[in-house]
Parts: sequence; structure tokens; C-alpha cells
Amino acid sequence: MADEQWTKAGEAVTALILDVFRLNGRLQLAGDRLVAELGLSSARWQILGAIAYAERAETVAWHARTMGVHRQGVQRIVNELEKEGIVGFQPNPHHKRAHLVALTSKGQALFEAAIALQVPWVNDLSKDLSVADISTAQQVIGHMKKHLEEVSSTQDEGSL
Repeated sequence: MADEQWTKAGEAVTALILDVFRLNGRLQLAGDRLVAELGLSSARWQILGAIAYAERAETVAWHARTMGVHRQGVQRIVNELEKEGIVGFQPNPHHKRAHLVALTSKGQALFEAAIALQVPWVNDLSKDLSVADISTAQQVIGHMKKHLEEVSSTQDEGSL
């Protein structure tokens, strides 16, 4: 084991990371159950949300970067959604092969149905939490996410 010891903050962040991993697993299971009747999984729903909340149609690679996941996984799910008529591909004026992805009317209706299920669920989940505590949690997570993105981009630049 290394000689270096955790700082108090490092120890606290390690505990937080473990809790976030556990929370992520439970959120995925809960999401799978919540939208199963719509023929969705948490992964498909997450991608629908990324597409729905984007300011304009974007590429699969852009969505994967925004979500912090591998492009190949997003591409596989987007291809399935396209076959089902939930998303469609549009020409990209900036790239011949990297098409833009947008919800179809069927996809928009499906996303709205998922949100209709999510609203009462999330309201119940948040009933004992203060908006201030939620905001603090978002700030901490946002800070850690930004730091990880900066480290990642520095490492990517170093590998060129």
C-alpha cells in the first residue's frame, strides 16, 4: 500500500464517491422499473433525455461526451431507437458521416410519457430534502465533474 495518506477531504470524497456509485445503481434499477411499461430502460431513457433537452440536434459523439459515457454505447442504443422510429438522423452540414440525432414525434410522445411517470416519483423521492441541501449537493458534484473533465482533457491533449 502506498505511503501517502488521505486528507480529511480526500477521505470524505472517497466515501461520497462510493455512495454515488451505490446511488447510481439504485437509480438505474428504479428507472428501469419506472419506464419498463413504456418499453424503455434507464439507458434508453437517459439518451432520450439528452436528445430532448439538447438545444438543437447533435451528433451521437456530442451526446456521449455530454453524458460522460462511451460513444459506442450511445450509438448502439440510438441505432435501436432509430429502427423503432423513436429518433431520426438528419444531415450534418459540418460532417458527412456524423449525422445529427433528433426525436421523432413518436420519440417526443414517449419521452413525455416517461416524464409523466417521473414527476410524481421524483417529488416523492425529494419530499424530505430542502432545496438548499439539493443545491449544495449539485455544487459539490458539479465541482468534481468539472475537475474530472479538466483532468481528462489535459490527459487527452498529452496523448496527441
